[in-house]
Amino acid sequence: MRILVATDSIGTLSSRHAGEAIASGWLPASEVSVLPVGDAGAGFIAAYADLLGVVTSSWASDGATVTTAQGPDTTAVQVLGANHGPGIPYQESSRPVGDAIGALLTERAPLRLLVDLAGLWAHDAGAGLLAALGATSDRPLDRGVAGLDGISDVDISPVRALLGDTELIGVVPASQLSQQLLGLRGITSLVGRAADVEPELMLRTDAAVEAFALLASPAHVATPGAGACGGLGFAVLALGGQLSTGPALALASPDGQQALHGVDLVVTGCSVFDFASRGGGVVAAMAEAAAAALIPCIVIAGEVLIGAREMRTMGIEAAYAVRESLLDDPQGQISRSELAMTVHRVARSWSW
Repeated sequence: MRILVATDSIGTLSSRHAGEAIASGWLPASEVSVLPVGDAGAGFIAAYADLLGVVTSSWASDGATVTTAQGPDTTAVQVLGANHGPGIPYQESSRPVGDAIGALLTERAPLRLLVDLAGLWAHDAGAGLLAALGATSDRPLDRGVAGLDGISDVDISPVRALLGDTELIGVVPASQLSQQLLGLRGITSLVGRAADVEPELMLRTDAAVEAFALLASPAHVATPGAGACGGLGFAVLALGGQLSTGPALALASPDGQQALHGVDLVVTGCSVFDFASRGGGVVAAMAEAAAAALIPCIVIAGEVLIGAREMRTMGIEAAYAVRESLLDDPQGQISRSELAMTVHRVARSWSW
């Protein structure tokens, strides 16, 4: 029997460590492979470092934490800022992401640069990112969306020159791959209505984002995904880059391309498998990949709060909880041994 384990982080266990614990339940009787996979803004950078076979490096920069994983041809970077708050972050800038990219390009420009766009709370359509890399304007680009009011000139050609031949990929949650930048379905409308922002202020904010975007790259203003992660998706698209997700990149890697061949069972997992989040992007992506390959998929989770009918609409055959409830442990400290014990029990039902 051949099994693929591709799980999100579970508790404090990274994708690889959780995957190895899960794999132990079928060893040595079965052939088990572990594919590290993570979602943007969460476990992506650690999982991709494990996929590349490299270690991560982290440092503090202007109140944010920058983490990189550098392989021979590919470099991945995440800038993690403060937790998201309510409403629209008018003063927050995406400049820290641009500073991190600039440092990497100056040090050694990689052939491919993966940028996790989901770690920073901003709403400036990537203006700060572009400013850090050399974009010019008649208004300050690194003072959040509030600083864009009255903008009439933007030049991002110096940024394109700096990138050169480096392939730029923005990593976003799957739910934001089609996010619009402007209008009723745009980021200002969605965030503003959720926080009861006054309509006049929302219209003024949306107009400022629109003015900047039309000056920076009019061809990408209406592109699906331009509104991802506070408009950082727009900046990546404007620079000739593309958007993807953590699971998609893992499955497109050399290991990922071989992962599903000849496999009899896919095992994925997450900390909480509930109706609201449905386990997150990793669980959804692996269920979809398994269904496309006509392979059964099961979930191992710290806690399961979803019914069988909802699971099956996702393509999940069954889900198993490490604990009945995580309420007694708010930190989600699921140990490797607990996870392994659960899987040894589950494996008896999924072996042939």
